[in-house]
Amino acid sequence: MAKKTSEYPAKQKKINEAIESQVFQHSYLIYGEETYLRNQNKDKLKKALLGSGDAMNLQYYSGKNLNPGEIIDMAETLPFFAERRVIVIEDSGFFKDGCKELSAYLKNPAETAYFIFVETDIDKRKDMYKAVHNNGFDIECDVQNEQTLIKWIAFKLGKENFKITSEDAKFFLERVGTDMGNAANELEKLVCYAQGRNVITRNDIEAVCANWLSNQIFVMMDAMVEHNQQKAMQLYYDLLALKEPPQRIQALIFRQFNLMMQVKEMHDNHRDNGSIASAVGLMPFIVGKYINWAKNYTMQDLKNNLAMIIENDEAVKKGKLNDVISVEMILVRCSARV
Repeated sequence: MAKKTSEYPAKQKKINEAIESQVFQHSYLIYGEETYLRNQNKDKLKKALLGSGDAMNLQYYSGKNLNPGEIIDMAETLPFFAERRVIVIEDSGFFKDGCKELSAYLKNPAETAYFIFVETDIDKRKDMYKAVHNNGFDIECDVQNEQTLIKWIAFKLGKENFKITSEDAKFFLERVGTDMGNAANELEKLVCYAQGRNVITRNDIEAVCANWLSNQIFVMMDAMVEHNQQKAMQLYYDLLALKEPPQRIQALIFRQFNLMMQVKEMHDNHRDNGSIASAVGLMPFIVGKYINWAKNYTMQDLKNNLAMIIENDEAVKKGKLNDVISVEMILVRCSARV
Protein backbone atom coordinates (compact mmCIF):
# COMPACT_ATOMS: atom_id res chain seq x y z
CA MET A 1 0.00 0.00 0.00
CA ALA A 2 1.14 3.51 -0.74
CA LYS A 3 2.74 5.40 2.06
CA LYS A 4 0.86 8.47 3.18
CA THR A 5 2.42 11.83 3.69
CA SER A 6 3.54 12.32 7.28
CA GLU A 7 2.23 15.90 7.26
CA TYR A 8 -1.41 14.99 6.66
CA PRO A 9 -2.56 14.40 10.28
CA ALA A 10 -0.97 17.63 11.49
CA LYS A 11 -2.40 19.66 8.63
CA GLN A 12 -5.83 18.10 9.05
CA LYS A 13 -5.70 19.11 12.69
CA LYS A 14 -4.89 22.69 11.69
CA ILE A 15 -7.91 22.82 9.40
CA ASN A 16 -10.12 21.57 12.23
CA GLU A 17 -8.65 24.20 14.56
CA ALA A 18 -9.25 26.96 11.99
CA ILE A 19 -12.87 25.88 11.65
CA GLU A 20 -13.34 25.77 15.41
CA SER A 21 -11.74 29.21 15.95
CA GLN A 22 -13.26 30.69 12.77
CA VAL A 23 -9.84 32.10 11.83
CA PHE A 24 -9.32 31.31 8.15
CA GLN A 25 -6.70 31.77 5.47
CA HIS A 26 -7.81 33.51 2.29
CA SER A 27 -6.64 30.62 0.11
CA TYR A 28 -6.59 26.85 0.57
CA LEU A 29 -5.12 24.22 -1.75
CA ILE A 30 -6.37 20.66 -1.29
CA TYR A 31 -4.54 18.18 -3.50
CA GLY A 32 -3.45 14.56 -3.80
CA GLU A 33 -4.59 11.14 -4.99
CA GLU A 34 -7.23 10.38 -2.35
CA THR A 35 -10.51 11.75 -3.73
CA TYR A 36 -12.44 10.98 -0.54
CA LEU A 37 -10.14 13.13 1.60
CA ARG A 38 -10.05 15.92 -0.98
CA ASN A 39 -13.84 16.10 -1.07
CA GLN A 40 -14.12 15.77 2.71
CA ASN A 41 -11.80 18.72 3.32
CA LYS A 42 -13.37 20.77 0.52
CA ASP A 43 -16.88 20.30 1.89
CA LYS A 44 -15.79 20.94 5.46
CA LEU A 45 -14.05 24.22 4.57
CA LYS A 46 -16.81 25.33 2.22
CA LYS A 47 -19.47 24.85 4.88
CA ALA A 48 -17.41 26.60 7.56
CA LEU A 49 -16.50 29.57 5.33
CA LEU A 50 -20.07 30.11 4.20
CA GLY A 51 -21.34 29.86 7.77
CA SER A 52 -24.91 31.08 7.88
CA GLY A 53 -24.36 32.96 4.62
CA ASP A 54 -26.55 32.34 1.60
CA ALA A 55 -25.36 29.90 -1.08
CA MET A 56 -25.44 32.83 -3.51
CA ASN A 57 -22.10 33.82 -1.97
CA LEU A 58 -20.56 30.57 -3.24
CA GLN A 59 -19.02 30.59 -6.72
CA TYR A 60 -17.88 27.32 -8.27
CA TYR A 61 -15.47 26.89 -11.20
CA SER A 62 -14.32 23.61 -12.71
CA GLY A 63 -12.06 22.45 -15.52
CA LYS A 64 -9.34 23.95 -17.61
CA ASN A 65 -9.46 27.13 -19.72
CA LEU A 66 -10.92 29.18 -16.87
CA ASN A 67 -10.67 32.96 -17.16
CA PRO A 68 -8.49 34.35 -14.32
CA GLY A 69 -9.84 37.86 -14.87
CA GLU A 70 -13.41 36.66 -14.40
CA ILE A 71 -12.42 34.84 -11.19
CA ILE A 72 -10.70 37.94 -9.82
CA ASP A 73 -13.71 40.11 -10.68
CA MET A 74 -15.89 37.69 -8.73
CA ALA A 75 -13.47 37.79 -5.79
CA GLU A 76 -13.68 41.60 -5.79
CA THR A 77 -17.48 41.47 -5.67
CA LEU A 78 -18.79 42.02 -2.14
CA PRO A 79 -20.76 39.13 -0.63
CA PHE A 80 -24.51 39.52 -0.27
CA PHE A 81 -25.39 40.10 3.41
CA ALA A 82 -22.55 37.85 4.53
CA GLU A 83 -18.99 38.06 5.79
CA ARG A 84 -17.33 36.07 3.01
CA ARG A 85 -17.49 35.24 -0.67
CA VAL A 86 -16.30 31.66 -1.16
CA ILE A 87 -14.77 30.65 -4.48
CA VAL A 88 -14.20 26.93 -5.14
CA ILE A 89 -12.00 26.02 -8.11
CA GLU A 90 -11.49 22.36 -9.08
CA ASP A 91 -9.27 20.65 -11.66
CA SER A 92 -8.21 23.99 -13.15
CA GLY A 93 -4.68 23.00 -14.13
CA PHE A 94 -3.46 26.29 -12.62
CA PHE A 95 -1.18 24.36 -10.28
CA LYS A 96 0.39 22.39 -13.14
CA ASP A 97 0.64 25.13 -15.75
CA GLY A 98 0.83 28.25 -13.56
CA CYS A 99 -1.25 31.42 -13.68
CA LYS A 100 0.59 34.72 -13.17
CA GLU A 101 -2.53 36.87 -12.89
CA LEU A 102 -4.24 34.80 -10.23
CA SER A 103 -1.05 33.99 -8.30
CA ALA A 104 -0.32 37.70 -8.03
CA TYR A 105 -3.85 38.39 -6.82
CA LEU A 106 -3.64 35.71 -4.10
CA LYS A 107 -0.83 37.65 -2.45
CA ASN A 108 -3.26 40.47 -1.64
CA PRO A 109 -6.88 39.37 -2.20
CA ALA A 110 -10.02 41.25 -1.21
CA GLU A 111 -10.74 41.00 2.52
CA THR A 112 -14.02 39.19 1.82
CA ALA A 113 -12.65 36.71 -0.75
CA TYR A 114 -11.80 33.14 0.25
CA PHE A 115 -10.50 30.55 -2.22
CA ILE A 116 -10.60 26.75 -2.07
CA PHE A 117 -8.54 25.11 -4.82
CA VAL A 118 -8.94 21.35 -5.35
CA GLU A 119 -6.48 19.53 -7.60
CA THR A 120 -5.20 15.99 -8.10
CA ASP A 121 -1.77 16.83 -9.51
CA ILE A 122 0.32 19.92 -8.84
CA ASP A 123 3.79 21.26 -9.60
CA LYS A 124 5.37 22.84 -6.53
CA ARG A 125 7.67 24.86 -8.75
CA LYS A 126 4.80 26.85 -10.22
CA ASP A 127 3.70 30.31 -9.12
CA MET A 128 0.23 29.21 -7.99
CA TYR A 129 1.54 26.65 -5.52
CA LYS A 130 4.03 29.14 -4.13
CA ALA A 131 1.33 31.79 -3.78
CA VAL A 132 -0.94 29.55 -1.72
CA HIS A 133 1.90 27.91 0.20
CA ASN A 134 3.34 31.28 1.22
CA ASN A 135 0.10 33.20 1.75
CA GLY A 136 -2.51 30.55 2.51
CA PHE A 137 -2.64 26.88 3.44
CA ASP A 138 -2.08 23.66 1.49
CA ILE A 139 -2.78 20.04 2.42
CA GLU A 140 -1.87 16.90 0.51
CA CYS A 141 -4.54 14.20 0.63
CA ASP A 142 -2.50 11.14 -0.27
CA VAL A 143 -3.42 7.47 -0.13
CA GLN A 144 -3.40 6.46 3.52
CA ASN A 145 -1.35 3.63 4.95
CA GLU A 146 -2.84 0.39 6.24
CA GLN A 147 -2.62 1.31 9.93
CA THR A 148 -4.45 4.60 9.39
CA LEU A 149 -7.11 2.96 7.23
CA ILE A 150 -7.77 0.27 9.84
CA LYS A 151 -8.29 2.96 12.49
CA TRP A 152 -10.59 4.84 10.10
CA ILE A 153 -12.63 1.68 9.41
CA ALA A 154 -13.03 1.06 13.15
CA PHE A 155 -14.06 4.70 13.66
CA LYS A 156 -16.64 4.62 10.85
CA LEU A 157 -18.15 1.38 12.09
CA GLY A 158 -18.00 2.57 15.71
CA LYS A 159 -20.23 5.52 14.83
CA GLU A 160 -22.84 2.93 13.80
CA ASN A 161 -22.27 0.87 16.99
CA PHE A 162 -20.36 -1.89 15.20
CA LYS A 163 -17.00 -3.45 15.98
CA ILE A 164 -14.46 -5.19 13.76
CA THR A 165 -11.16 -6.96 14.49
CA SER A 166 -7.91 -5.68 13.01
CA GLU A 167 -7.53 -8.91 11.02
CA ASP A 168 -11.01 -8.58 9.52
CA ALA A 169 -10.34 -4.91 8.76
CA LYS A 170 -7.19 -5.97 6.88
CA PHE A 171 -9.23 -8.54 4.96
CA PHE A 172 -11.77 -5.82 4.15
CA LEU A 173 -8.99 -3.67 2.63
CA GLU A 174 -7.65 -6.62 0.64
CA ARG A 175 -11.16 -7.17 -0.66
CA VAL A 176 -12.17 -3.61 -1.59
CA GLY A 177 -8.85 -1.78 -1.98
CA THR A 178 -7.53 1.40 -0.37
CA ASP A 179 -9.73 3.94 -2.15
CA MET A 180 -11.57 5.53 0.80
CA GLY A 181 -14.62 6.56 -1.23
CA ASN A 182 -15.19 3.00 -2.38
CA ALA A 183 -14.40 1.66 1.10
CA ALA A 184 -16.95 4.03 2.67
CA ASN A 185 -19.64 2.75 0.30
CA GLU A 186 -18.77 -0.86 1.14
CA LEU A 187 -18.90 -0.09 4.87
CA GLU A 188 -22.42 1.31 4.44
CA LYS A 189 -23.46 -1.93 2.76
CA LEU A 190 -21.95 -3.95 5.62
CA VAL A 191 -23.81 -1.90 8.24
CA CYS A 192 -27.11 -2.49 6.44
CA TYR A 193 -26.38 -6.20 6.03
CA ALA A 194 -25.43 -6.78 9.67
CA GLN A 195 -28.36 -5.00 11.31
CA GLY A 196 -29.35 -6.69 14.57
CA ARG A 197 -25.74 -7.53 15.42
CA ASN A 198 -22.83 -5.40 16.60
CA VAL A 199 -19.79 -7.12 15.05
CA ILE A 200 -18.70 -7.16 11.40
CA THR A 201 -17.05 -10.48 10.49
CA ARG A 202 -15.04 -11.88 7.60
CA ASN A 203 -18.13 -13.82 6.51
CA ASP A 204 -20.09 -10.56 6.27
CA ILE A 205 -17.34 -9.04 4.14
CA GLU A 206 -17.25 -12.05 1.81
CA ALA A 207 -21.03 -11.99 1.48
CA VAL A 208 -21.45 -8.27 0.79
CA CYS A 209 -18.28 -6.65 -0.51
CA ALA A 210 -17.37 -6.96 -4.16
CA ASN A 211 -13.86 -8.00 -5.09
CA TRP A 212 -11.59 -5.00 -5.62
CA LEU A 213 -10.72 -5.96 -9.19
CA SER A 214 -14.42 -6.30 -10.03
CA ASN A 215 -15.00 -2.83 -8.60
CA GLN A 216 -12.21 -1.40 -10.74
CA ILE A 217 -13.68 -3.05 -13.83
CA PHE A 218 -17.02 -1.42 -12.98
CA VAL A 219 -15.32 1.98 -12.79
CA MET A 220 -13.54 1.24 -16.07
CA MET A 221 -16.88 0.34 -17.69
CA ASP A 222 -18.31 3.65 -16.45
CA ALA A 223 -15.44 5.44 -18.17
CA MET A 224 -15.94 3.54 -21.43
CA VAL A 225 -19.68 4.16 -21.47
CA GLU A 226 -19.02 7.87 -20.85
CA HIS A 227 -16.53 7.84 -23.78
CA ASN A 228 -13.74 8.83 -21.40
CA GLN A 229 -10.86 6.99 -23.06
CA GLN A 230 -8.21 8.72 -20.96
CA LYS A 231 -9.76 7.60 -17.67
CA ALA A 232 -10.35 4.06 -18.93
CA MET A 233 -6.72 3.79 -20.02
CA GLN A 234 -5.43 5.19 -16.73
CA LEU A 235 -7.47 2.67 -14.76
CA TYR A 236 -6.07 -0.09 -16.96
CA TYR A 237 -2.47 1.05 -16.43
CA ASP A 238 -3.12 1.24 -12.67
CA LEU A 239 -4.25 -2.39 -12.75
CA LEU A 240 -1.15 -3.38 -14.74
CA ALA A 241 1.05 -1.60 -12.18
CA LEU A 242 -0.57 -3.78 -9.52
CA LYS A 243 0.38 -6.90 -11.55
CA GLU A 244 -3.14 -7.78 -12.67
CA PRO A 245 -2.85 -10.01 -15.78
CA PRO A 246 -4.14 -8.34 -18.98
CA GLN A 247 -5.99 -11.48 -20.05
CA ARG A 248 -7.88 -11.57 -16.76
CA ILE A 249 -8.88 -7.92 -17.23
CA GLN A 250 -9.95 -8.68 -20.81
CA ALA A 251 -12.07 -11.62 -19.64
CA LEU A 252 -13.85 -9.41 -17.10
CA ILE A 253 -14.53 -6.73 -19.73
CA PHE A 254 -15.97 -9.44 -22.00
CA ARG A 255 -18.24 -10.60 -19.17
CA GLN A 256 -19.56 -7.07 -18.60
CA PHE A 257 -20.38 -6.51 -22.27
CA ASN A 258 -21.94 -9.96 -22.55
CA LEU A 259 -24.16 -9.24 -19.54
CA MET A 260 -24.97 -5.81 -20.94
CA MET A 261 -26.14 -7.33 -24.21
CA GLN A 262 -28.34 -9.89 -22.44
CA VAL A 263 -29.83 -7.27 -20.15
CA LYS A 264 -30.47 -4.89 -23.05
CA GLU A 265 -32.27 -7.56 -25.05
CA MET A 266 -34.55 -8.51 -22.17
CA HIS A 267 -35.18 -4.88 -21.18
CA ASP A 268 -36.08 -4.01 -24.78
CA ASN A 269 -38.57 -6.90 -24.61
CA HIS A 270 -40.16 -5.30 -21.54
CA ARG A 271 -38.90 -7.77 -18.97
CA ASP A 272 -38.90 -6.35 -15.43
CA ASN A 273 -35.67 -5.96 -13.47
CA GLY A 274 -36.47 -8.85 -11.15
CA SER A 275 -36.91 -11.38 -13.93
CA ILE A 276 -33.82 -10.04 -15.73
CA ALA A 277 -31.79 -10.39 -12.53
CA SER A 278 -32.95 -13.97 -12.12
CA ALA A 279 -32.15 -14.84 -15.74
CA VAL A 280 -28.58 -13.49 -15.76
CA GLY A 281 -27.64 -14.14 -12.13
CA LEU A 282 -27.37 -10.55 -10.93
CA MET A 283 -28.79 -8.75 -7.91
CA PRO A 284 -31.91 -6.76 -8.93
CA PHE A 285 -30.39 -3.40 -7.93
CA ILE A 286 -27.38 -4.08 -10.19
CA VAL A 287 -29.57 -4.68 -13.24
CA GLY A 288 -30.37 -0.96 -13.41
CA LYS A 289 -26.66 -0.25 -13.81
CA TYR A 290 -26.45 -2.49 -16.87
CA ILE A 291 -29.62 -0.97 -18.33
CA ASN A 292 -28.12 2.52 -18.04
CA TRP A 293 -24.84 1.36 -19.56
CA ALA A 294 -26.66 -0.32 -22.46
CA LYS A 295 -28.50 2.89 -23.36
CA ASN A 296 -25.19 4.17 -24.73
CA TYR A 297 -24.83 1.29 -27.22
CA THR A 298 -26.96 -0.21 -29.94
CA MET A 299 -27.35 -3.97 -29.98
CA GLN A 300 -25.06 -4.08 -32.99
CA ASP A 301 -22.43 -2.04 -31.10
CA LEU A 302 -22.46 -4.59 -28.30
CA LYS A 303 -22.20 -7.50 -30.72
CA ASN A 304 -19.28 -5.80 -32.51
CA ASN A 305 -17.50 -5.13 -29.22
CA LEU A 306 -17.88 -8.75 -28.13
CA ALA A 307 -16.69 -10.01 -31.52
CA MET A 308 -13.59 -7.84 -31.27
CA ILE A 309 -12.77 -9.14 -27.79
CA ILE A 310 -13.11 -12.75 -28.99
CA GLU A 311 -10.91 -12.05 -32.04
CA ASN A 312 -8.26 -10.37 -29.86
CA ASP A 313 -8.33 -13.26 -27.41
CA GLU A 314 -7.66 -15.73 -30.22
CA ALA A 315 -4.87 -13.54 -31.61
CA VAL A 316 -3.20 -13.32 -28.20
CA LYS A 317 -3.37 -17.09 -27.71
CA LYS A 318 -1.79 -17.64 -31.16
CA GLY A 319 1.00 -15.17 -30.38
CA LYS A 320 -0.15 -12.71 -33.05
CA LEU A 321 -1.06 -9.93 -30.62
CA ASN A 322 0.49 -8.67 -27.38
CA ASP A 323 -1.89 -9.14 -24.43
CA VAL A 324 -1.34 -5.59 -23.08
CA ILE A 325 -2.01 -4.02 -26.48
CA SER A 326 -5.07 -6.23 -26.93
CA VAL A 327 -6.83 -4.63 -23.95
CA GLU A 328 -5.73 -1.16 -25.05
CA MET A 329 -7.39 -1.76 -28.42
CA ILE A 330 -10.59 -2.91 -26.71
CA LEU A 331 -10.69 0.14 -24.45
CA VAL A 332 -10.21 2.50 -27.41
CA ARG A 333 -12.89 0.76 -29.47
CA CYS A 334 -15.47 0.43 -26.72
CA SER A 335 -15.10 4.01 -25.47
CA ALA A 336 -15.12 5.63 -28.92
CA ARG A 337 -17.96 7.99 -29.81
CA VAL A 338 -20.04 6.68 -32.68
